Amino acid sequence: MTILDQLIVAAFSCYIVAVGLRDRRLAATSLEQYFLAGRTLNGWQAGISMAATQFAADTPLLVTGLVAAGGIFALWRLWVYAVSFLLLAFVLAACWRRAGVLTDAELAELRYRGGGAAPLRLIKALYFGTVFNCFALAIVLLAATRIAEPFLPWDEWLAPEVFDPLRRFVEWAQLPLTAIPAGDPARWAKAAGNLISLLLIALITLFYSTLGGLRSVVKTDMVQFAIMMLGSIVYAAFVVQETGGLDSMLARLRATFESSSGGLGLAASELLAFTPSVARDVTAMLLAVFLLQWLIQVNADGTGYLAQRTMACRNDHEARRAATIFTFAQVLVRSLVWLPIALGLLLLFPPDTVPGSASYVAEREATFVRGIEKFLPAGFKGLMLTGMIAALASTVDSHLNWGASYWTNDIYRRFICGYLGRTPSARSQVWVARLSNVIILGVSLLIMSRLDSIKTAWESSLLLGAGVGIMLVLRWLWWRITAWGELAALIASALLVPLVLVLISDDSAPLRMLIVAAVATAAGVCASLWIDSVRPEALCGFYKRVQPPGWWAPVARAAGDDPRAPSARLARGVAATALSAVSVFCLLIGIGSWLVEATPPAWLPQREVWVAFNLVVGLAVVPLWLRLGLRQPAPAPRPLESKE
Repeated sequence: MTILDQLIVAAFSCYIVAVGLRDRRLAATSLEQYFLAGRTLNGWQAGISMAATQFAADTPLLVTGLVAAGGIFALWRLWVYAVSFLLLAFVLAACWRRAGVLTDAELAELRYRGGGAAPLRLIKALYFGTVFNCFALAIVLLAATRIAEPFLPWDEWLAPEVFDPLRRFVEWAQLPLTAIPAGDPARWAKAAGNLISLLLIALITLFYSTLGGLRSVVKTDMVQFAIMMLGSIVYAAFVVQETGGLDSMLARLRATFESSSGGLGLAASELLAFTPSVARDVTAMLLAVFLLQWLIQVNADGTGYLAQRTMACRNDHEARRAATIFTFAQVLVRSLVWLPIALGLLLLFPPDTVPGSASYVAEREATFVRGIEKFLPAGFKGLMLTGMIAALASTVDSHLNWGASYWTNDIYRRFICGYLGRTPSARSQVWVARLSNVIILGVSLLIMSRLDSIKTAWESSLLLGAGVGIMLVLRWLWWRITAWGELAALIASALLVPLVLVLISDDSAPLRMLIVAAVATAAGVCASLWIDSVRPEALCGFYKRVQPPGWWAPVARAAGDDPRAPSARLARGVAATALSAVSVFCLLIGIGSWLVEATPPAWLPQREVWVAFNLVVGLAVVPLWLRLGLRQPAPAPRPLESKE
């Protein structure tokens, strides 16, 4: 990097540290201030913060690997999550906010009150706050090593007497923090350099997120997202320019992948397909997973930092706006910028390994960073590197803050202090939260050191959450779901995952997810129906406070409400979700197909007609879902109960 590049990175680092210092006093006053920014966020702040978190340093590398392995159609594994994001916006965001809790684990006791609620809260705090959270954070840290390695050559910058002891330690501990294969003499030097880079980035992120809490996280996320998008647009422009312009790039792709004997084993028509009718190797099983993946995953109802942002909004309307803004920024805007990058890199860096081999995906993921190093000039390189560091920081700070909320609110305050019979002070809880950030980061670094491909690690994380997604949605929609049902789904999922990994090959990965989801959900529903339901007074209390949609007629009647009101809320929310999903996907397909001259579906071979059809439909339904989803009549206001 040049001095200019280094100054750009340093300026951003100083900014985020200053934000943490400025917000530290207010964040220290209570857990609600620390973890929910005092519930003062508007929709734009919360929505862009969600998008910055999901932008992530690992995601552009993952996108590059997915396109190289399966063409554009493979990105539906990411795009389909728009359905769950929109379900959060129009069905569940307001419910999360009205619940007035700090974490999903705390929601368990509010929803069920007795009958297994306390054990469920503890297990979820440990599972989501530690196991799942640390694994997800480890994937992000793995991406950080791929980004830092070409730009931060610590083995060249540091004196041997300083660097060599660290290199020997990394080799002794067998920490393969690099994609360089075993046997290469540069392997352990690069691994040691990556460790230094990771620790520096993590410490800066840890500093401002632990001091300022969610308020600092959101403020930095807003700037981070702007830098990331600007850097990505600049990068896309340079990639397209290096290939001779957009028309030339697309012509070269068709010439290179004219038939299935092309370099990737993909024909050009398959590589550029948005739809399954012309994509390659789309089986019924794979299509089923693509269609259901939004539901069979751990964030199906927004659980995690997405729900945290909606709970931090100032009112129900802002919570809905937040999730809607997030969906369009995340799925539509971001994807359209990354498409020409992923396609152009296939030409600029022809595959060095055999498609389908164990190292192929990791090698293709690395081309995203190689392109930054090779094609961006000074200044722009610093901007893009700052964007990637910002993407890393925005994800790390969210995972640290979210994970610490479980450790502090649920494990420490609810169970440790409850067992000791004392009430913790607000100051002590904030200090526990800050210490939790450090521990979570340490655990994540240990997990990261054992990961290989980002795509492989990401697919493993999906399998871990596949068994609980449907139950998480059902607990909001159906009064009959119990704590024992959720526990049964969690236990069944934990037992099934190692079993299917052993018995079912990697070639049948979609079957693994469907089996885990089906069996765990069946176990959860059966346990809920078999074991006594939640006490009527507890259900009435939850209904009055949260006003959930769905099948709550008996509870609504007992609470003195119209028994048809919950189902009407669900119908309105689902209609808004479906129409807005049509809008997002049609605009994505229409603009994307025009941008990269994508292969139209087999049943409508005229590309111009296909593009026009998607754009017209996508825009035509916008007024409908805006009216249904964002102009909902507000329920009677209910004050949020303080937990302090």
